[in-house]
Amino acid sequence: MTHLSPHPDAASQLATLLGLERRAREAASVAELGFIALNESRQLLEYRQAALWLPHEGGDARLAVSGLPSPESNAPYSQWLQRAFRTTLGSLAGTACVGAASLPADLAEDWPQWLPGQGLLLPLARGGIRFGCLLLAREGEWDKSEIALAEELAHTYGHALALLARQPAAWRRGLAGSRAKRGLAWLAVAALLTGVGLIPVPLSSLAPAEVVAKSPFLVRAPIEGVIDHFSVRPNQAVAAGQLLFEFDTTTLRNRRAQASSALAVASEEFRQAAQQAVTSDKSRLDVGVRQGELASHAAELRYSQEMLERGRVRSPRDGVAIFSDPADWIGRAVRVGEKVLEIADPEQMELLIHLPLGDAIPLHIGAHVELFLTVAPQSHIPAVLEYASYRAEALPDGTMTYRLKARFTGAKPPRIGLAGTAKLYGEPVPLAYYLFRRPLAVARQWLGW
Repeated sequence: MTHLSPHPDAASQLATLLGLERRAREAASVAELGFIALNESRQLLEYRQAALWLPHEGGDARLAVSGLPSPESNAPYSQWLQRAFRTTLGSLAGTACVGAASLPADLAEDWPQWLPGQGLLLPLARGGIRFGCLLLAREGEWDKSEIALAEELAHTYGHALALLARQPAAWRRGLAGSRAKRGLAWLAVAALLTGVGLIPVPLSSLAPAEVVAKSPFLVRAPIEGVIDHFSVRPNQAVAAGQLLFEFDTTTLRNRRAQASSALAVASEEFRQAAQQAVTSDKSRLDVGVRQGELASHAAELRYSQEMLERGRVRSPRDGVAIFSDPADWIGRAVRVGEKVLEIADPEQMELLIHLPLGDAIPLHIGAHVELFLTVAPQSHIPAVLEYASYRAEALPDGTMTYRLKARFTGAKPPRIGLAGTAKLYGEPVPLAYYLFRRPLAVARQWLGW
């Protein structure tokens, strides 16, 4: 006598459905949820094989099959399932009964080898966002009541998966459709990138800059000697004729004293020769010699006095004294003509820019320049390019730079001596050229093309 298993009643099915939904909500990971969907769904639905496709997961987590904790990604079965989901099954809109006829010819012929004849494809989604799909396969057909239970269960799995799985970006959802849809999406992305790359932006470059005096008066050493002390401080306002610094005049004073003594002796000798010339013809001839010696010693005294005066250097005009720390100069021997300091007009200043050779861009006179001072980086000071050197020059640190000068256009330019970073603007260029200019230059240096 054959015993038939009784058909499960509605109460039992409801209890099983609620139990599976609770298990799905309590799943701690995508892998645990996948195990429940693939293996424990048999408590409610009859099937022989199941496969879970999650295209937005990474690596081997995209595909899971029933009966295996982790399928081998290079196995023929896994390869065939991935191709089937990518080409057709993964893009079906809703719940569908599928079989070999649902696949392309090259995949349909292998369906009997890997899966039973009838499959039920269930999309796993929430809020219009599709996270994957679940395929249940068996020999018999699926009736409407089973499909309704399967859809309810898939809705729960999709809700749980939305909380556990990575949210696919909008562009990835757009590329997850059919081949034609993906082609249009890639074409749109390429067109968008091309359009963005052609947006004109001004070519710019950054370079260190300093506020310097415009046409300053250079105060040079008038004599050769050692600087004794300074009478002014750096960046101090000075008036015309004001004492700036003095040389050590010990040697000059000794020379003046010697010249003065020699002049006194020559003067006395000339006076005696003049008195004797009244009565002696020989003394009358010696008067001319004594007169020449007197004139020579007088000239030497005047020269010594003049050199002594030159040892006290005074300002030739009103302005600001610009020089380094006086301690760097006191006791230092200088040559005639060596620059010691500058007298600058505080109302006449300009921006000196050292543009590195590697950051050089095409610039024209009148180009816009913005100065960001180190002491106030949150604001910029406008300027206009007035001069650019033809060739690069070497700085003391060995770097090669172009020397540029810019004129301030603001109402109140910064004070002399402040430094910062200058941003120079060239002609408009496509955004793609602006972004890839430096990488292309480096690539050409390495590749030699």
